[in-house]
Amino acid sequence: MNLALVLRVLAILLALIALFMLLPAGVAWYYGETDLIGSFLTPIVFVLMGAALIFALTRRTERVLAPREGFLLVALSWIGAAAVGAVPAWLSGEIPRYVDAFFETMSGFTTTGATILTNIEALPRALLFWRSLTHWLGGMGIIVLTVAIFPLLGVGGLQLMKAEAPGPSVDKITPKVTETAKILWLIYLGLTVAQTVLLMLGGLDLYEALTHTFGTLATGGFSPKNASVGHYTSAYVHIVVTVFMVMAGTNFILYYKLLTGRFRSVLQDSELKAYFGIYAVVTLVIALILTQAGSYSGFGESLRFAGFQAASILTTTGYATDDFALWPAAAQAVLFSLMFLGGCAGSTGGGMKIVRILTLAKQGVHEMKYLIHPRGVFHISLNGQSVKKSIVYAISGFVFLYIILLLITSLVVASGGYDLVTSFTTALATLGNIGPGFGAIAPTENYAFFQDYIKWYLSFIMMTGRLEVFTILVIFTPHFWRD
Repeated sequence: MNLALVLRVLAILLALIALFMLLPAGVAWYYGETDLIGSFLTPIVFVLMGAALIFALTRRTERVLAPREGFLLVALSWIGAAAVGAVPAWLSGEIPRYVDAFFETMSGFTTTGATILTNIEALPRALLFWRSLTHWLGGMGIIVLTVAIFPLLGVGGLQLMKAEAPGPSVDKITPKVTETAKILWLIYLGLTVAQTVLLMLGGLDLYEALTHTFGTLATGGFSPKNASVGHYTSAYVHIVVTVFMVMAGTNFILYYKLLTGRFRSVLQDSELKAYFGIYAVVTLVIALILTQAGSYSGFGESLRFAGFQAASILTTTGYATDDFALWPAAAQAVLFSLMFLGGCAGSTGGGMKIVRILTLAKQGVHEMKYLIHPRGVFHISLNGQSVKKSIVYAISGFVFLYIILLLITSLVVASGGYDLVTSFTTALATLGNIGPGFGAIAPTENYAFFQDYIKWYLSFIMMTGRLEVFTILVIFTPHFWRD
């Protein structure tokens, strides 16, 4: 294994993350939080010095990246990003325990939105800005960002993107992977500007608009307000955030197709139709339940709150406009079922992804057809094309490992003395990168009460879920380390 190459590219990635800390340092200067500037500049200096040293020592290494090096590099990149990103909050003393700072930062980069903060608004604006910025950086992907900026010095960027990307497969929308990464990030940046402007038109200042946009488009859920988006009573703000959460849960390659005039291809996308169909049905069902229960003043208001929360859970964003733990049990049950789904492949959303659920659903129907017609020949098709059996097997393996991890994580959390609802929904919320759940981690609660070993474990699970399970678990197999 070419560890020198892994270290070389890792140095570039961490240096890039460190340079992004200049933005919150600027926020600290602007808002007069000058005592925090050193907390950002210190890790920047040390990371850049370390990166320069590694870069110099590995300048003669071979630049061919094998799959094993790619998986290891992606895993180390996310661990390193969280480790470095946690330093400012820890150095400043605002989050005095490193385990808490690491958990918060890993939650940020993986767009989980699980927090250990009990009073979010008590933190300085610069730290809250960095906290939300980690969402934005992790949403489209640290590797994708680096590939977009650098050609990775001859290293195959597609291999890295495949190891990091959310979904069963990665499509190149241009012949060059660097151009593909640039296009994806430009679309991401364009949506960021659009939502920020719309939120500012709704009365939010630039700081609040940016931080909420970071959390929305990354489907992360960090907010600088204790009450999340519920801090704002404006229906306009709620609707804007809802729309962009749904957009963030959509495959970003479809936006490129729209921009290039391939409208029919977008309209015929099987996953997109299933995604919007599920969202529409679930929103309507929850709205009817809330209306019947008299939770809000009428159907229109119930529809707004139902649409927001359904989008938040389905896309794994985790924002809240109300405490859904107080909703009728039927509405909670519907939201709970959404925690097993997630957004579309190629989106910033977490979870198992709609395309996997859709593929397995079709496979289940075909298995029943086989029982009736044993000699029949049936094909699973998505977007008018047959799905290879190898992809169906890969999806089946993914779902199996996902369920096993859910059960193991539930047991780990339960070992701390927590009830079944808290344990299982904590597993769902962290592995699916959702954030809030039910029980002790309801929308108005946090993760601060967990023991340290559970926080370390959940940090690992958040990363495993964000990197689509296989990328992390393969590193722990004996075959990975054999020549």
